[in-house]
Amino acid sequence: MLTQGAQVLKSDVLALPIFKQEESSLPPDNENEILPFQYVLCAATSPAVKLHDETLTYLNQGQSYEIRMLDNRKLGELPEINGKLVKSIFRVVFHDRRLQYTEHQQLEGWKWNRPGDRILDIDIPMSVGIIDPRANPTQLNTVEFLWDPAKRTSVFIQVHCISTEFTMRKHGGEKGVPFRVQIDTFKENENGEYTEHLHSASCQIKVFKPKGADRKQKTDREKMEKRTPHEKEKYQPSYETTILTECSPWPEITYVNNSPSPGFNSSHSSFSLGEGNGSPNHQPEPPPPVTDNLLPTTTPQEAQQWLHRNRFSTFTRLFTNFSGADLLKLTRDDVIQICGPADGIRLFNALKGRMVRPRLTIYVCQESLQLREQQQQQQQPQQKHEDGDSNGTFFVYHAIYLEELTAVELTEKIAQLFSISPRQISQIYKQGPTGIHVLISDEMIQNFQEEACFILDTMKAETNDSYHIILK
Repeated sequence: MLTQGAQVLKSDVLALPIFKQEESSLPPDNENEILPFQYVLCAATSPAVKLHDETLTYLNQGQSYEIRMLDNRKLGELPEINGKLVKSIFRVVFHDRRLQYTEHQQLEGWKWNRPGDRILDIDIPMSVGIIDPRANPTQLNTVEFLWDPAKRTSVFIQVHCISTEFTMRKHGGEKGVPFRVQIDTFKENENGEYTEHLHSASCQIKVFKPKGADRKQKTDREKMEKRTPHEKEKYQPSYETTILTECSPWPEITYVNNSPSPGFNSSHSSFSLGEGNGSPNHQPEPPPPVTDNLLPTTTPQEAQQWLHRNRFSTFTRLFTNFSGADLLKLTRDDVIQICGPADGIRLFNALKGRMVRPRLTIYVCQESLQLREQQQQQQQPQQKHEDGDSNGTFFVYHAIYLEELTAVELTEKIAQLFSISPRQISQIYKQGPTGIHVLISDEMIQNFQEEACFILDTMKAETNDSYHIILK
């Protein structure tokens, strides 16, 4: 049977610290060194893989595949695990650099589209020699179990995601993204915790819809048969099984979700707008700054906090030592290459402090008691509104930025402005010809002029603790 020594091969992607392959660091006479453990996936490798590339194995979605856990220790090697159990953690992770950086977001998106499903499962009835198998409900792509290296151990795994679920456009299985099956094995420490790393290995796979892997394997084989003998020499033969090659242990990443939860300030403050100088008599707490621009003087620690605040927690490990100046020097292409198109554009815009212009801006001013008295005395309200100043009175206007151009949005923005609950605003009216009150509708807001100015007046509603708002 053919050996797979050629499988311990280099790849540009695998040069990352995450998947660092150490073949180049091995002296020539140690190339065939036997590692303490070996993991063999019982699925054939593709024949359409070039000699100096890593093997690729096709799997069917949901099908059970055996992985044999072999103890290859030499006599006297690792005696501390004799008669003891070790723990192995299985993961299905992304092979591509771009998807590695956005793994958390990719898996969250998959979870949203496939509620209740897992990416990786153990077929427990078919498995042999595994003890205490576990699948963390929050880690859909990870399973773990204990096993005794001295006994026969085979674990059957099922991969439920398919490669095309993570492509920008679904062209078919052959265009799907490659995954990796990675196994990390640990021994017990003095406290009985399985934290001391022993061995890690992984292999590259693609997952197809049921029977799709068989069709793809057949297609690759037929393509190779049509090649000339000289061309065939450039490709690896198809092996009956896939030997996982040694790699670095998978890093444990703790994701921090600092996404702000939607909602409005619902404090039930007084809403008596009849007094004052154009501002509510109850001043709300100053809101946090709308802009959170990164500065060149920002330290690496502050840059990490900025990434968390702006929902880029996935990339904090990647930008660990980057100061504000380092991040701001990145070009748009740099950021997209590192973070992928979607998050790259979002991060680039955040770095440059690009704000989205609102669809409509209006200005509102609270009508004061003093202004009312002046209007009644002078009967010239329009001029006073336009001047905004009468007998030394200074009127303060507030900007309201609208995106959806709906009455509901306007209600929420006015409620935010005065730190009350939107439920306390019963209706909003616009004062029309001859002083009539016209109920504000979505269509009316859509026809407001940009930067229109309004005076806010209030009228007690029929229900307790609620008001009608009148725009004059």
